[in-house]
Amino acid sequence: MANSRAINSRIANFRSYDVAARRAEVVRQTDLTDADIAVYDDGGLGIDQADRMVENVLGVIGIPVGVATNFTINGRDYLIPLATEEASVVAAASNAARIARGLGGFHVSSTAPIMQAQIQLVDVVDPAAARIRLLEARDEIMALANEQDPKLVSVGGGVKDISVRIISSPEATYVVLHLHVDVRDAMGANAVNTMAEAIADRVAEIGGGHVVLRILTNKADLRLTRARAVFDAELIGGPEVVDNLIHAARMAELDPYRAATHNKGIMNGISSVVLATGNDTRAVEAGCHSHAINADGIYSSLSHFEKNADGNIVGTLELPMPVGLVGGATKVHPAAQAAIKMLGVESADELAGIILAVGLAQNLAAVRVLASEGVQRGHMGLHARNIAASAGAEKHEIDAVVARLIADKSIRVEHAETVLAEIRTGN
Repeated sequence: MANSRAINSRIANFRSYDVAARRAEVVRQTDLTDADIAVYDDGGLGIDQADRMVENVLGVIGIPVGVATNFTINGRDYLIPLATEEASVVAAASNAARIARGLGGFHVSSTAPIMQAQIQLVDVVDPAAARIRLLEARDEIMALANEQDPKLVSVGGGVKDISVRIISSPEATYVVLHLHVDVRDAMGANAVNTMAEAIADRVAEIGGGHVVLRILTNKADLRLTRARAVFDAELIGGPEVVDNLIHAARMAELDPYRAATHNKGIMNGISSVVLATGNDTRAVEAGCHSHAINADGIYSSLSHFEKNADGNIVGTLELPMPVGLVGGATKVHPAAQAAIKMLGVESADELAGIILAVGLAQNLAAVRVLASEGVQRGHMGLHARNIAASAGAEKHEIDAVVARLIADKSIRVEHAETVLAEIRTGN
């Protein structure tokens, strides 16, 4: 359900608030209650709940959850939860959203939420003819699959089409039928896998082979979400930084070595929101990275940046985004439920658009740093805080230790321990 209150994600000096004040501001602006946000006190998951989610449970692991500010998406403001252990991700995404905010923020759209299942036939003596026979039986196969999930069909989902591919190698030729399933507000794995299992025997009978695989594919290239934004050239750093940013982005399009790190920056944002909302990070990451293979078969950039007529940067991103609001950890993990409530999203498409906007923002921020002062300077302050904490600095000591580490240009744990000892002894 959408938030009943109007959100203003532009919160001045939010980073200077203490945790209690940040929580109070988020509760004030969203439909979260004090009890809702309190689930983050212990990682949001009790040991009994964890023991019901996976097997052989020993405990749970905590990941920091931060809130990204400044986001306007399709004309609406959001406060966005990110679960990440990496310093600078939340701050960078928030800063990039601020740069885009004055020029309209982010605009997102999605295709229908189509997931696919594959049924693999082996030992087919006439693969080309088998393909035609299966396509002729399209209506029968679709009807059989849809019988497995009448509730999904009743809300407008279900199988919408099939396709059949022939995959050949020197060792074997496979006939592979794809079910195209509209999964509505679910991620969809359970629905499509159940359908694939149900139709497998009939597909084998029609195709004239026997079934090996019957499972969804995480290459969700029929379930695409798109995001675009214009980033103010002056706020980016001026014409020289803009030009350098374009060169850096172009390098990622041409060179897979650069593309791997460039795309990792996008996933810093995407995976953080996916994780915070209890969705499947591995499925999303698999789909995104498979989408990075270009028409020439080369791993390339997932995003694109160009300069518009006004000299501003236009960023675009189009990716598979198989996330849901129905089923899975999203429905059983208290912290994920709090994240969904904080966002106030009404559909999986809306959630997917938010995730893409964060990915594009994080990407712009990372490439901007590379095109200007360099990544080490950009990370220095936040990394130094982590090092100070690792050395044992208490909250009231961290700022002093960080200042010394940066001044000494030596951000290492052993140096932080020396500095901390000097501070404590007054030397």
